[in-house]
Amino acid sequence: WADAAHLPLFKADSRVEITAICGRNRERTQEMATKYGIGNVYTDYREMIAKGGLQAIVISTPDDEHYTMTMAALDAGLHVLCEKPLALNAGDAKAMYEKAKASGLRHMTFFTYRWMPHYRYMRELIQQNVLGRIYHAQISFLMGTAHNPQYQWRFDPQRANGVIADSGSHMFDLARYLVNDIKRVSARLVSNVRRLGLDGQPGNSASDAATVMVEFEGGAHGTIEVSMVTRVDDPFLEQHVVLNGELGTLIGNLWLMDKFEVRLARGEEKFQTLTIPDHYLQGVDMSQPFDPQFLSMFTHQPIGGRLFVDAILSGQSVEPSFYEGWKAQQVIDAAIASHESGQWIDI
Repeated sequence: WADAAHLPLFKADSRVEITAICGRNRERTQEMATKYGIGNVYTDYREMIAKGGLQAIVISTPDDEHYTMTMAALDAGLHVLCEKPLALNAGDAKAMYEKAKASGLRHMTFFTYRWMPHYRYMRELIQQNVLGRIYHAQISFLMGTAHNPQYQWRFDPQRANGVIADSGSHMFDLARYLVNDIKRVSARLVSNVRRLGLDGQPGNSASDAATVMVEFEGGAHGTIEVSMVTRVDDPFLEQHVVLNGELGTLIGNLWLMDKFEVRLARGEEKFQTLTIPDHYLQGVDMSQPFDPQFLSMFTHQPIGGRLFVDAILSGQSVEPSFYEGWKAQQVIDAAIASHESGQWIDI
């Protein structure tokens, strides 16, 4: 993801100089440094923080490293963009948020999907009260990236919390973004694929699919479904959001970057496919493959890394911040606790 998103996006921003890069594998890290013209290469993040000439840092590492690296960066006075999920648990996420807030530094949790054009347009419509009070939400994020039983750190319970954190963090943030804070949850987590550990032997595996019933502040309820063992063909990623309210139904669909769709029905009307306003689609050319589309959108619009840089230069706060990361982590923790106890868990 650093190579697919963060590095090319910051490289394309004339306001940014990428001064250092750190990775666990020096050869691979040097390859990235050469590709992006980065002068300083490290294999110890503490050394990079001390000697890399940094003002800001991007943390794109396995989940169990986010807390320690972020706290060290904040101690050094660096602005921090951290990948999602923000931490391994809500306690660490809260500590990260509180330290960042007290420091006066800019902080961002990188929730990619809230910046997708159709979701931003849906939020605009909701704020215009096209649905009235929202009664029900149905949200799904389906992928086919985890059928392979080989070791993946995302499913190592010592390093991460599986799909409920990896994909779930995105959808919990999106639910807050479009509907409201989540009040309580009842969850079922499943590990379908028997995965290998680092030693090549079958081991414990975190969830690769989950269904979460949710109640929102304000009375809405619904379901959030995430899976990494569904789609096996193009598009290997799809998302669907259905919001039902007192005045109608609003639907948002995403098939990777192949198609964005917003549909609305109000009262007795039939569903209509809405035209997404041009300012949400700046830099998006649907005739192009995913990578050029993504890079173009994130370099033409004040979203993602550009939004982080804007905040640093202006001294203004930014969303999604570590606060949003902490709120999503609360739901992740509650979903895990609900699965283990078989009970509804209040947040």
